[in-house]
Amino acid sequence: MKSKKPHKRKLKRPGAPPGTLEFTGERRLEKPVLLRLRYNPQELESQKDPTGADSFATTPDTVTWFDLIGLHDVKVIEQFGQQFNIHPLVLEDILHTQQRPKFEEYDNDAFMVLQALTYNGENHELNTEQIAIYFGENFLITFQENEDDTFKAVRERIEMSSGRIRSRKSDYLAYALIDNLVDNYFEVLDRFLERMEELEDEITANPSRKTKEDIHHLKFQMLAVRKSVMPLRDAVNKFSRCESNAVDEGTGIFLRDLYDHVLRIADLTETYRDMLNGLVELYHSELSLRMNNVMQVLTVITTIFVPLTFLAGIYGMNFDNMPELHWENGYFYLWGFMLAIAIALLFYFKRKKWM
Repeated sequence: MKSKKPHKRKLKRPGAPPGTLEFTGERRLEKPVLLRLRYNPQELESQKDPTGADSFATTPDTVTWFDLIGLHDVKVIEQFGQQFNIHPLVLEDILHTQQRPKFEEYDNDAFMVLQALTYNGENHELNTEQIAIYFGENFLITFQENEDDTFKAVRERIEMSSGRIRSRKSDYLAYALIDNLVDNYFEVLDRFLERMEELEDEITANPSRKTKEDIHHLKFQMLAVRKSVMPLRDAVNKFSRCESNAVDEGTGIFLRDLYDHVLRIADLTETYRDMLNGLVELYHSELSLRMNNVMQVLTVITTIFVPLTFLAGIYGMNFDNMPELHWENGYFYLWGFMLAIAIALLFYFKRKKWM
C-alpha cells in the first residue's frame, strides 16, 4: 500500500478581507441537511429540514440543537450567522475545513473547532472531518462535512432520556458531543495499536518493501492524529476554564474529566509515535540480520573453496618435474584430500556455531 498523499488545500482568495465566506473543503453531499432536536426533561421534538418562520426559533425552557450536515452552501451558513448573531470571523472558520482545533469564548456564546477521527480497518485509512460547535445558553449548532451520523450515540441518549443530558443546558450538550469525539480517538488509537502489532509480526516473519511502505503510511496517519490531538488539548483546557455566561459552573467538573481524557490520548499518541519509530528500526535490523545470514553462508562457502581452489591451481600448472602428476592414482588422492579439507572445515564451522 502506497502512502496516501495529503489533499491540496483550497484556500480563500489572496487579499480577501477578514470574514470573507468561502467554502474551502470538498462537497460531500448534494445539498445540506439540517436536523433540529429540541428537548427538556419532559419533552422532545425532532425534525429534519425544518421550514417556516420558526425554523431557527429557540425557547428559554428548552435546549435546541441544530445539526447542519454539509457546508458547501454559503448562504445557509450566512443565515445561521444572521439568526444567531455569529461573528463573520467565526463563520469563516467554519467554512475553512482545515482549521486548527481551538476554543473561543464570548460574553454569552462559545465556539469550538475540532477534528473527528475514524479508522477504516479494511483499507487501513484514517478519515478526518472538521466539526464546528457554536452554542449559547439555550441553543447549540454543530457544523459537519459528512453525512455520516457522527453524533449518533449522543442523539440516542437524548431520545431515550438517558442520564443527565436532558436536564442540563447546551454547555453540557457541547461537552457530551466533544466527549463522544474523544472516545472515538481512543478507538482509533486502539486500531493503530492492532495495526502496529500486525506489522511487527510481519517484520519478524517476512519483511518486504510493502512492509516498509505500510509503516511509512501509518507514520503519516499518526502525524495527522498528533496534529489533531495537541491543539485539542489546549482547546479543551480553555473550555474547562471558560467564564462565559453560556457555560454553567456545574459543567466544569465534567470538562476537567474530559481534559484528563485528552491528556491520556496525547500521551498515547506520543507513545505510539515512539513505537512506530521502533518498528522502523526493527525493520532495518531484521533486513541487516537477514543480509548477515546470507553473507555468513557465502563466507563459509568461499572459505571452503579457497584451499580447494589453491590445490586445483597448483596441479593445474603441469610442470614436468611434478612427481604427483605421474602417480597412477594421483587424481583420486587429490580428490580425497580436497574432500577431507572440506569436511574438516564444515565440522569446524559447525562447532564454532558459524553456520
